[in-house]
Amino acid sequence: MPLIEDGRPAEDSWTSVPDGEPVPGDIPAIISFERWQAERDSFAGRNTKLGVRLKGGTLAPAIAEDLDRFALVAVEFPKFRDGRGFSTARELRERYGYEGEIRAVGHVLPDQYLFLKRTGFTSVEAPEGTNLESWVNALSEVSVVYQPGLGKDDPNPLINRWLKSEAVQG
Repeated sequence: MPLIEDGRPAEDSWTSVPDGEPVPGDIPAIISFERWQAERDSFAGRNTKLGVRLKGGTLAPAIAEDLDRFALVAVEFPKFRDGRGFSTARELRERYGYEGEIRAVGHVLPDQYLFLKRTGFTSVEAPEGTNLESWVNALSEVSVVYQPGLGKDDPNPLINRWLKSEAVQG
């Protein structure tokens, strides 16, 4: 699957390891949350990066106590209309202060990319066969937003501009 980071195609240094398969010790690996729960102790002392994949219904509090063990949290979107992943990413950043990579995986579309970035995602695993240029262009297609987002590149929300103008007018 192609990886998109900061609006550009990127090389993926991570490998996703299916449950039941051995986890390589010399490369960054992503395991399922279920595997993490079952085999947590076996990953103690691991010298390479570890990531965890959360299914669509797994909420941030379930992983909060272990966030310092993960360099990456992959949040699965099982369907286009399932928006729980947006809330999970935002909660990981705002409530739990997670600073590692948050990756969107599953059924995600270029139309969602700006909103993924605004809620704290740093990368997207784009579907095979996707037009990568549509992902690159997606960040500049919306220039006016209402709610504040996360991240240094977030557009100045309309509400902030309105509040600022009201304060100036007094």
